[in-house]
Amino acid sequence: MNDTADGTAISKHDKLMFWGCFIALITTAFAFISRLFLLGEWQEQFGLTGGEVGELAGIGIWPFAVSIILFSLFIDKIGYKFAMIFSFTGYLIWSVVGVAAFFVEDKDTAYNMIYWGSFLLGLANGTVEAYINPVVATMFTKEKTKWLNILHAGWPGGLVIAGLITIAMGDVDWYLKIGIIAVPALVFFAMLVPLKFPANERVAAGVSYRDMLAEFGFAGAMIVGFLISLQLIQFDKQAGWGVSPYVYIGIGAAMVLAFTAYTRSLGNIFVFFMSLIMMPLATTEIGTDSWIEEIMKGVASEAGFNSGLVLVYTSAIMCALRFCAGPIVHALSPIGLLIASAILAAAGLFFLGNAPTALLIFIAATLYAFGKTFFWPTMLGIVSEQSPKGGALTLNALAGIGMLAVGTLGTVYIGVLKDGKQIEAITQVATAEDSVVAENLPNLVKDDELIVLTEKTEYYIIKYEAVDPAQLAKVVGDLPEDRQDKVNEEIKAVSEKSAQGALADMAIFPVIMLVAYIVMFFYFKAKGGYQAQHLTTGEGLSPEAEAAAAQGPSE
Repeated sequence: MNDTADGTAISKHDKLMFWGCFIALITTAFAFISRLFLLGEWQEQFGLTGGEVGELAGIGIWPFAVSIILFSLFIDKIGYKFAMIFSFTGYLIWSVVGVAAFFVEDKDTAYNMIYWGSFLLGLANGTVEAYINPVVATMFTKEKTKWLNILHAGWPGGLVIAGLITIAMGDVDWYLKIGIIAVPALVFFAMLVPLKFPANERVAAGVSYRDMLAEFGFAGAMIVGFLISLQLIQFDKQAGWGVSPYVYIGIGAAMVLAFTAYTRSLGNIFVFFMSLIMMPLATTEIGTDSWIEEIMKGVASEAGFNSGLVLVYTSAIMCALRFCAGPIVHALSPIGLLIASAILAAAGLFFLGNAPTALLIFIAATLYAFGKTFFWPTMLGIVSEQSPKGGALTLNALAGIGMLAVGTLGTVYIGVLKDGKQIEAITQVATAEDSVVAENLPNLVKDDELIVLTEKTEYYIIKYEAVDPAQLAKVVGDLPEDRQDKVNEEIKAVSEKSAQGALADMAIFPVIMLVAYIVMFFYFKAKGGYQAQHLTTGEGLSPEAEAAAAQGPSE
């Protein structure tokens, strides 16, 4: 770890603090990838559709947003260390519950243990970012974008380490793949628990709590309220409580109104704009990563490699590039870096969705990796630099909105795209003259539609059709036994291979982001160019702020 740009030496305490935060982020990657590699196995074990698998993937993601936003509201009061201990406890609970689910014979009980355990895991992941982002932004106030990029190298670094370990473990019982998360969790806890955490930048500068919340204001709260309402509705559906959706809509609206009444602010329009961008951004990166191992399974098997290597490969590139963030940010500027990233990500996803061979797959994956590398930390850095009064809230709320969006809608939408590609593929093979399916199931398609479809609705917004595994099994089950295996093999092969096309459709999200970044470029150009905003000690606005500034380090 080098000294800061102004030549100030980094103390041993701060180095330990930074690397402890770095390993905490590695732990979140372990949590993410261990579930990711098991989605296909869980889909088969519990008989889930693509959309339902997306929901299971999402329950490990969207609680991240709940904890990161809630902790950001109070973290300056309760302390960063408390948040760190909370996250560590969450990882231990998931280790126990997730492993125990494997040994439960009743499928419904086992699924619920995985589902609700994943919810706790998501809370722990969000809590990690609730403290590591403001801690690092406070430690390096003059170089936030650079150091947040280096910090967030821990995410892809963890994906590489955990991915290679999980692949090397092979076909062992899946509870073992869940249990490995305990190792990095114990390491970061041992490193951070004896350290003294710093006071947040906005606290040190004397900016009041209300002024911090005002940066987010009505506009930001409206986005969060909408997404939380959607998730509460789906949460109720899974739990079977039977509460009217309008009750949850009312809860979301009440949250927004109460927040607005307290802050008396519409919010910082730039923070609102960046919050909107985080929704397609999170889907492009986290959503795609959630699905890529399963989506690429068919074409990867045909090409002769483990589909999980695509995620490991792109993560290795991300890790290396984020450590080199300083010179790259200096050369391109944060906005220029985001524009270049959006172009590369869109091209990478499009070609990845159409690449037929291993060589072309990894060339496309290289483009995608270069594109997605700087999205997340650069967005956090820009918001922190342009809205320093927002403190931990605006910095973490941005990440929270991204994770809430991808957890509620993004992962589900990708699953729906995958289901659509599967329908197209089975329909095509069911009408092909040289197909085993067409030969044995000539009536599988009627009026150009499969007869084994079911209608699904997720979050009362995403309505789609999917192949019903039970209906399909019943139709195939009417065949003589010697033909069933051949039909099932062909359907499975075309279904797995068809999923790749969903990635090409995903390119629309970085294209949307590209348009937004171009708008940002001209916005800052009209202001004379991009310049970071800084707070100075004593810039407080109220007696409350002065008292907060005098509290010192947050424990």
